[in-house]
Amino acid sequence: MFQGSLIALATPFDAENRVDYAALERLIEFHVKNGSDGLVIAGTTGESATLIKSEHAELISKTVEIVNGRLPVIAGTGSNSTAQTIQLSLDVGSLGIDAYLMVAPYYNKPMQEGIYQHFSSIADAVNKPVMLYNVPGRTVTDILPETVAKLATHQNIFGIKEATGDMKRLNRIRQLVPENFMLYSGDDFTALEFIENGGNGVVTVSGNVAPKLMSKMCRAALAGENDKAKELDARLQPLNKALFLESNPIPLKWTLAEMGLISPALRLPLTPYAEKFHAEMRQAMKHAGLIL
Repeated sequence: MFQGSLIALATPFDAENRVDYAALERLIEFHVKNGSDGLVIAGTTGESATLIKSEHAELISKTVEIVNGRLPVIAGTGSNSTAQTIQLSLDVGSLGIDAYLMVAPYYNKPMQEGIYQHFSSIADAVNKPVMLYNVPGRTVTDILPETVAKLATHQNIFGIKEATGDMKRLNRIRQLVPENFMLYSGDDFTALEFIENGGNGVVTVSGNVAPKLMSKMCRAALAGENDKAKELDARLQPLNKALFLESNPIPLKWTLAEMGLISPALRLPLTPYAEKFHAEMRQAMKHAGLIL
């Protein structure tokens, strides 16, 4: 199953706010060339909340076409509607994806039993493996470790992206789930510590702009090369900070534009990266060895 640096890929837009497929191809080739271990398309970083259904499906289809088997593709299809999530997942399931990423249902504030039934119903309906995604800082909903353990027994649910940055939470989940259940950090700041505590990798924002550095760090950590992993992680930490000075993916798209990979276009309600943070980002990029 997937491990290492899985990129939560940004969705590029053009000046008319359409998905920019030429820029998407540049991004994908950038990750193939620089050793990323997989792509997560149409997730939070990909501004999935602003994609209409036809765009969502076309974005996933084009990604699979461009990747052409060179990297695993995990498609974000989750929402706060169980029925809508199932329908979109079935619509894109035949496009050549390798797995789904399913975010915890937001806004509705379901009980743990509702969360369990939501994911179980989806996993029953689809024929590709499902990665759960817990990010209570965005969704309010929190998939508790005991619920993760119940879901981990489903044959179609293979792992979780845990974005709390809480190592006690990670260790509790590890105690409750089968050994083959995969654990991914959703927090770049603590990705190294997460892997050192038994994680299998990270679904990363920072890896969008520093793919080689992030993939090397993950591989070193997974191989138990702790000193090397710590050295690489130290080069990433200023970047991790700068990329979250405003809501993701605002800083990320500005940075990718500085690197000449995409335009900085965002969809409302997201707004351009504040100028007061530009110098800090440029310094972080320099520290990570990135070329403007």
